[in-house]
Amino acid sequence: MSIKITGTGSYIPSNIEKNEDFYNHEFLNADGSTINSPNEVIVEKFKAITGIQERRYIKTELTNSDIAFFAAERAINDAQIDKESLDYIIVAHNYGDIKYDTNQSDTVPSIASRVKHLLKIKNPKCVGYDLLFGCPGWVEGVIQAKAFISSGLAKRCLVIGSETLSRVIDEHDRDSMIYSDGAGAVIIEETSEKGGIIAHESATFALDEAHFIYFGETNHPDISDKRRYIKMYGRKIYEFALTNVPLAIKETIEKAGVSISDVKKILIHQANEKMDEAIVKRLYKLHKQDVPELIMPMTINRLGNSSVATVPTLYDMILKGELDNQEINKGDIIIFASVGAGMNINAIVYQQ
Repeated sequence: MSIKITGTGSYIPSNIEKNEDFYNHEFLNADGSTINSPNEVIVEKFKAITGIQERRYIKTELTNSDIAFFAAERAINDAQIDKESLDYIIVAHNYGDIKYDTNQSDTVPSIASRVKHLLKIKNPKCVGYDLLFGCPGWVEGVIQAKAFISSGLAKRCLVIGSETLSRVIDEHDRDSMIYSDGAGAVIIEETSEKGGIIAHESATFALDEAHFIYFGETNHPDISDKRRYIKMYGRKIYEFALTNVPLAIKETIEKAGVSISDVKKILIHQANEKMDEAIVKRLYKLHKQDVPELIMPMTINRLGNSSVATVPTLYDMILKGELDNQEINKGDIIIFASVGAGMNINAIVYQQ
């Protein structure tokens, strides 16, 4: 018996925001001072560092719970299960439902309860709850679902990662170009097939690192409203991730009892193209091996960073044949890994 993902679904918003759409923004430094470069240069440097050319934003009439529901419905249909048989609905997010052109997050009821309502599930023993764990939230939700099933508390779980970061960005901050919207979902259950979740690791670094990603005021000194936006210390995050994520993945691989040579794909949180490439390069250096071609599929160049949604949407797109030159076959050993606010890190070794 094993605990496996039996269905996947995702929602990629149709609205595309290209890099050129930021040419008319007034970007300012964190202290409100002017950046002495034209926006075309700012945007080009941003692209060189992050790899992002465009990102996706949801339509104005939608909220986070809506797109979480869309992804969930697709995962349920893909798994061909009765939705009433779900024991848990776990929704990873960080900012709740934020309606367009408002400045308040709405988290009551929980996003999970809203998704259950939209799915029209009648069974009261299907428990829904939200998980706030930074960008690694979806991966952590999978780990929690595995724990429920392993302990006999559940037989089948729905795990969703959904976020609408376009609703919490400061248009005067260059980092606003990183963020995007999206949702991914999976059904996890015990099966008679081999493989599934082999090993996992999680960690929280909060002594010095807790506030590397935080909520802060706009960079514009003349705006006096109290609305707050997602902010980060990019260099600190880069250095933290490069030091700690490869070690966490290595520990998980060793715990799983497999070789790095057995790994066919590494599905890492789509945070920053250069950072992700450096993490994987460091991982293989720890194993004294070169990085294999096509080992790390990437979607950040056209989908941006949608936080908890990046890993499940990437996984779903590969399984559905929507990513060029990338595939995951039955029996393949793959890795899910993420790093984000907290600062949190996690990894899963999984056999398809």
